[in-house]
Amino acid sequence: MITQIHVPTMPNAGPKLSVGRWFKRVGDPVTVQEPLVETETDNVTHEIRAPVTGVLSQISVKAGASVECGMVLGNVSQF
Repeated sequence: MITQIHVPTMPNAGPKLSVGRWFKRVGDPVTVQEPLVETETDNVTHEIRAPVTGVLSQISVKAGASVECGMVLGNVSQF
């Protein structure tokens, strides 16, 4: 089963949001609630955590890219 990683709604984030860095690489095991990726605005940094335990199977948006709330950042494949 594949679970998507989404940019959460962040009321204080504003329209400009970018991917800071990924803490994991494709193929790395992840545990539920483990930090996966960092998003940044002009004044806020936010860690997006793994929605499930599994393997990071896809990174759809690279570090430095602009994103919007609700966008898919990647996928986690469950064991």
